[in-house]
Amino acid sequence: MNPVVIYTSAWCPFCIRALHLLDKKGIGYKNINVDGRPAVRQAMAEKAGSTSVPQIWVGDTHVGGCDDLHALEGQGQLDTLLKS
Repeated sequence: MNPVVIYTSAWCPFCIRALHLLDKKGIGYKNINVDGRPAVRQAMAEKAGSTSVPQIWVGDTHVGGCDDLHALEGQGQLDTLLKS
């Protein structure tokens, strides 16, 4: 299974929704909190091309944010991406 990495902020409702979906599906992930860590947020922004959180990767694939993650799930493609 491809590893999942998610950059989050503790107070972000979209981060909470994304984490909830991953937890509900039993998907393990590495959660990198950017709160008070400008260098970590900057590294995430350079990698993602966006400063907003969450930013989610499955393996080498940048999924995007919460809405993108939920869209993949709704289209039945999240499990495929996890297994590819």
